[in-house]
Amino acid sequence: MHRSAKRLASLLTCAAVPVLLVAGCSGSDSDSSGDASASASAGSAKPKPSVAPAKYKTLPNPCDAFSKDTVKKLLPKAKDASGERGTSTDNSAHGTCSWSSSDENGVDGTQFRWLDIGYQRYDSDPGVGSGEKRATDFYTKQVIDAKDTKGAKKLTAVKTSGTGDEATAITYDVKKEDNDFKNTTVVARASNIVVTINYNGAGLAGADTPKGSDLLKKAQSAAKEAVAAATEAKS
Repeated sequence: MHRSAKRLASLLTCAAVPVLLVAGCSGSDSDSSGDASASASAGSAKPKPSVAPAKYKTLPNPCDAFSKDTVKKLLPKAKDASGERGTSTDNSAHGTCSWSSSDENGVDGTQFRWLDIGYQRYDSDPGVGSGEKRATDFYTKQVIDAKDTKGAKKLTAVKTSGTGDEATAITYDVKKEDNDFKNTTVVARASNIVVTINYNGAGLAGADTPKGSDLLKKAQSAAKEAVAAATEAKS
């Protein structure tokens, strides 16, 4: 009886060995299969698109885009030299400011001037593109819109050098309430920021119509100053 019990125990031990080995192999196969599936999934996953980060992170106060001397030069009799700031839901992405000037000279009439500036900044977004690309698209649209001004006559468009990465000045004449206005729009882009300046003038009540070439030079100079203010703004 004792010998039979020992023999039975020995047989059970031997029988258990293959089961353990099979289980071990089975566990190994399962882990390998899991690793392979994970690798396959990782390999088939599409990489997330990436875009270059936007260069400029903020905008200046648009009413501070020009020095006091520049404002005085463009608007000799400005109603408010500090300008009128437009409302914005996000001052780091969009801002506007405007000025007007009426230089009255009695029987010689009145010289009227109008100036406004608009800043537009774009962040990079993998879904729609880099900030620079988005700004380039907006820059192109602004130039097209200026060229499509209703009632514009004698329209010209010239590149403006030394103003950001690219800039275009559009000049044209337009008649408003029987007065001849000379208009200049300068659109400039510096990486992910677009600056749009509108400067126009007219001689009212018998005053001489201003020279378009003078307005153009002043607007181009102001645009350079506005771009510099944007690129130097601190976040």
